[in-house]
Amino acid sequence: MSIITLTSDFGNLDYRVAAVKGKVLSLNSEVNIIDITHDIPAFNLIQTSYIVRNAYKYFPKGTIHILSVDSFYHKSRKNILYKADGYYFLAADNGLLGLIFSDIKPEAIYEITLNSRFDDVVNFTSTDVFVPVAVHLANGGLPEVIGRKIDSAKELLFPKPVFNESEKMIIGEVTYIDNFGNIISNISKDFFESTGKGNEGFTIKFRNLTLSRVFSSHTEVVSDWERETEFHGQSAAIFNDSQLLELTIYKGSKKNGAKSLFGLNVGENIYVEFV
Repeated sequence: MSIITLTSDFGNLDYRVAAVKGKVLSLNSEVNIIDITHDIPAFNLIQTSYIVRNAYKYFPKGTIHILSVDSFYHKSRKNILYKADGYYFLAADNGLLGLIFSDIKPEAIYEITLNSRFDDVVNFTSTDVFVPVAVHLANGGLPEVIGRKIDSAKELLFPKPVFNESEKMIIGEVTYIDNFGNIISNISKDFFESTGKGNEGFTIKFRNLTLSRVFSSHTEVVSDWERETEFHGQSAAIFNDSQLLELTIYKGSKKNGAKSLFGLNVGENIYVEFV
C-alpha cells in the first residue's frame, strides 16, 4: 500500500487538513495517509526542516511527503517535486527542501506543470496541486508526466555554528523547541568534538546560566535509579538523537521545561567556551 504523509502549518482547528485527506481518498481510497505534524508555527521553514529531516527516513522508501508550509499559491512561485534519498517530497519552491537536504544531493527536481494551463485555477495548493501529484506517484505514475526536470530549487541557508578560534568559543543558536520544552541548538556533536579537541574542559553558556557537562541521553542524568524522582527538574545538556546539543530539564514539560525555566527563544545564542 502506498504511503502519503502530511506536514503543514494548518493546525487542526480549521478544515484544511480534512480537505487534503478527503481529496487524497477521493482519488485513491487505498492510500495510507500519515500525519507527521500540523502544528508548525505559521510559515516556519526552519522548524519544518528539523521535524521532517528527522522523521522522513523512518518511512519505507518511495513514501510521498506533502509539505504544506508557506505553500499558498502564487503564479510567480513554482511548486516542485523533489526526489531525494529514495523518497518523494512535494512543496512550494520556498527553500524548505534545501534546508532539509543541506547535505544530501537530490536525485531529481521537477517543476510541477500539471496546473500551468491558462485556464487552470488553483484555490488551495495542497488539494489542487500537491494531492493530484502525490496520488499520481502513489499509483505508480512517472514524475515526468506531471512536471519538467529543473536543475535547482530555491536555497536557504540553515544557520550554522561558528568557532571563534581566538576566544576558543563555539557560537551557536537555538533552532527548535520541542513539545517537552527542550531547547535544540544547531551545534552538532561532530562540530563540538572537532573544535574542542585537545582542550581540558568546556563551559556551555546561555543567558546567565552555565553547564559544564554533556550527557549522552536524558536518562543518563539519573545517577541513582532508586532515587530517580529526586532528579526531576534537574537541568542538563545532552546530545539528542539527532546528535545536536540540547538543553533540557529532566522530566520537564512545556510548562516547566527548559524553555520556560531558561527563557531562551529560537534564534538566541548558545556559547561553548573551551578551557
